Amino acid sequence: MKLSPLQWLAVAAVIVVVSVAASPTADTPPAAAASVTDTAEDDDDDGGGGSSVFPFKALQLYNTVADYLEYIFDIVIAPITGGVSNKKQTPNRVSYKKFQIIRVLPSDEDEVLDIEAMSEEPGVQVWLPIRLNRTADLVLPPSVAREVKRFLTQREINFIVLSSDLERSIHKQNPKSPSDNQKSELKATKGHVMTWNRYHRYQDILDYLMYLSDNYPHLVELLNIGKTVEGRPLKVVKISSGQTRENVVKPAIWIDAGIHAREWISPAVALFILRQLVENKSYRTLISELDWYILPMINADGYEYSHTVDRLWRKSRRTAATKLGRTLWDTSYGCDGVDLNRNWDWHWAGVGASQDPCSDTFAGSHAFSEPETRAVSDFILDHRERIQVYLTLHSYSQMWLVPWSHTKKLADDYDDMIYLARQATEAIQKVHGSQYQLGTTPSLLYTTSGCSDDWAKGKAGIKYSYTIELPDKGMYGFLLPADKILSTGKEIFTGIKSIAKSILKINSMKEKTKLKG
Repeated sequence: MKLSPLQWLAVAAVIVVVSVAASPTADTPPAAAASVTDTAEDDDDDGGGGSSVFPFKALQLYNTVADYLEYIFDIVIAPITGGVSNKKQTPNRVSYKKFQIIRVLPSDEDEVLDIEAMSEEPGVQVWLPIRLNRTADLVLPPSVAREVKRFLTQREINFIVLSSDLERSIHKQNPKSPSDNQKSELKATKGHVMTWNRYHRYQDILDYLMYLSDNYPHLVELLNIGKTVEGRPLKVVKISSGQTRENVVKPAIWIDAGIHAREWISPAVALFILRQLVENKSYRTLISELDWYILPMINADGYEYSHTVDRLWRKSRRTAATKLGRTLWDTSYGCDGVDLNRNWDWHWAGVGASQDPCSDTFAGSHAFSEPETRAVSDFILDHRERIQVYLTLHSYSQMWLVPWSHTKKLADDYDDMIYLARQATEAIQKVHGSQYQLGTTPSLLYTTSGCSDDWAKGKAGIKYSYTIELPDKGMYGFLLPADKILSTGKEIFTGIKSIAKSILKINSMKEKTKLKG
């Protein structure tokens, strides 16, 4: 068998690690090494059970050698035998049986501090931030649920239980997948299996994009802008009726969704918007004067993982340990992945972002460390002269957010952004009566950095940059039932139509002013 230079390097690395780590003086000064040996011998003599240093050193050696051997298996043996290491096997599905969701309402700063301290308990998740006089949603594992509720009662902190069994709520969210026969019937009648009464897997989404491209070639172009860390394609849908006037560049609107894996409603709404723009002839005027770039799924790896393993997974699926630099923390659950909405090159790794790989807001090793964010940012920068609106869909809390996220200071053109956003939220309210709060992220949620909307405005220069937090306000949270997809899609599309019309009006006024000048 012929090994590549990298493979030989890995083999050599294992030999070096073993030989060095096995040495009494490895990573230890000579005097200290002697004391370790002496201590071990003394403990043997008096029956004390051994040194506290030696077991830890042995554990380090075990982890290091095991990690490197696994790496050798993956790059040398697996390609030949077709096998995989245990770490590559599909993990068991995470169960949230008897987990509870509670909503708390702190009425003073002491209660805020109490709830924040309580949220540090193992397994507790915070869905909405803990703020004074605002509700916060927390997920409690059964091991602490009773004690937490007793603590809140003793402190007279208001709370209600939204779900007494989170696993049951998860099962209710999405209808059972159709059978193969039903899928065949759908494909025969519609040409695809996409519906808006259930949350679909990523392959169904890709198939629908291909369907649109094949059946509407005069309007739809599929642009492959890169791949996820696990190799899934990132496909942008360009919707355009072509050039309208000679020497006039059409403005464009960008929409992305699915940057956080568990927010299933966001890609579903993006797909609804796609359907309306492409398959509904009533909206042809929206694509005759504007081009649209829509990426319905940024975090495809995390999205699939949330379907197959952990419904509440948020981050991407970047393996925590790099190949020739493995660390001990990569064995803990939750330490894989990067928060793709903290990975953008705008005040990266600042407030509201973590440098702990095991945190849900881990910002990555550096700005744009992830292929997903690099691909999107490169595409946007290549088209920055045309893109006049940046929209990113998230959930939940029903908010229309404007930059900045990293500071409480308002942008210089805050009033311009708010004016268009207010028109959009008012249009949304007329559909089903849904009310969307309007403001900056720090004023309504929390201060955070390295986010896509800030980057789009600050680096790409897109004036009208918004984050839309989709429904609901917490009754279902991330588990919004699939029967809410259509109603949510309709109202958000109405809001986006308002933004599009405002942009066309602004451009028309600019053109008239230019002609007069």
